[in-house]
Amino acid sequence: MSDTAAASAPAPNKPPFSHASAVAKVRMAEDAWNTRDPQRVSLAYSEDSQWRNRAEFFGGRPAIVEFLRRKWSRELDYRLIKELWAFGEHRIAVRFAYEWHDDSNQWFRSYGNENWEFDASGLMRRRHASINDLPISEADRSYRWPAPGPRPQDHPGLSELGL
Repeated sequence: MSDTAAASAPAPNKPPFSHASAVAKVRMAEDAWNTRDPQRVSLAYSEDSQWRNRAEFFGGRPAIVEFLRRKWSRELDYRLIKELWAFGEHRIAVRFAYEWHDDSNQWFRSYGNENWEFDASGLMRRRHASINDLPISEADRSYRWPAPGPRPQDHPGLSELGL
């Protein structure tokens, strides 16, 4: 790649997205969410980011942090896998599944889709998530890497797991 082409190429985490940069953006989001650190996760969103998560609608980083604190206080031992579904210049669609248990030790696998829209700096300004929860037994869990922390590079993704 020439110096001119390199200088004009978009940054890997900013729009417009290529297939490779969209895949990288999805993995970065997955890795951040697997930290279960609300403050760290919130930094990927614009100050005025608008969310729809299930039936909740809210906006702004303080609300995102509060939402994530509540989420991870009831979704225990949370582990997430995201996969790119589609992308455009400044939008990415993902499908995901995560496993967690409640305080009575009932395990769930939650399946969903997210639509993301990014500002020019690469911060997410909109996130729309639709999610369904399926009770599973502990023996049916598929995500068993040490948590919190990222999914190991050699751990299968959703397609490889048949999810």
